[in-house]
Amino acid sequence: MIGYRLHFEPANLNAIKIVRSGQLGKPRIFNSTFTMQVEAGNIRLQKKLGGGSLYDIGIYCINAARYLFQAEPIAAQALRVGQRGRFKEVEEAISAILHFPDERVAAFTCSFGTAKTSAYEIIGGKGHLRVDPAYEYADSLAHSLTLNQRTRHRRFAKHDQFAPELLYFSDCILNDRKPEPSGLEGLIDVRIINALYRAAETGKRVDLVPIQRRQRPDRRQEIRRPAVKKPALVHASPPSGAR
Repeated sequence: MIGYRLHFEPANLNAIKIVRSGQLGKPRIFNSTFTMQVEAGNIRLQKKLGGGSLYDIGIYCINAARYLFQAEPIAAQALRVGQRGRFKEVEEAISAILHFPDERVAAFTCSFGTAKTSAYEIIGGKGHLRVDPAYEYADSLAHSLTLNQRTRHRRFAKHDQFAPELLYFSDCILNDRKPEPSGLEGLIDVRIINALYRAAETGKRVDLVPIQRRQRPDRRQEIRRPAVKKPALVHASPPSGAR
């Protein structure tokens, strides 16, 4: 199993439910930003240990686009920026476009050199849904759903996002069930990341042969546990250095 905590998180599972319900019409566009400031010396800026912004946080945007569209991308394009100063080993930011079947597109930017953001928007022919924050684990997440030019807001209570995935994994072991965020799910995301890096290096579109997924996260995987305090770091520092 891959430790994808958002596959058990109510705000994201409710977003999937809204898209599947057809309220938005046919989902056509996905937009997302996931950014933060990472100070010099942090492990995230070491290529061998941290991997860079695309591996560390861009993967959340990729995975969200896939589970909201319920599909796999067929091509990738990307632009990499910032390779100076503290960003000698990894990129400061990547902007990417993923092409999905049926003329759908996902665009996102991940960055280690800008102010903190964590949001996505899914847009259909009848409405759109914005989740902001979307990827945070220590804050409450929120929806803004717009239908017929009227917007409704909903905030989801803060809760423990790590206990649910551990409970789910344990249940899969005890009952001999294959977990939904399996190793295949992680492999698909890594293949997409590699394609985006190739696209950034060549400046060309990189076609993808999708690995089809039968399992997708849905509301049946929702597990709620009471909120806990943000854990203390042991021999580590937060990205910005601020505690």
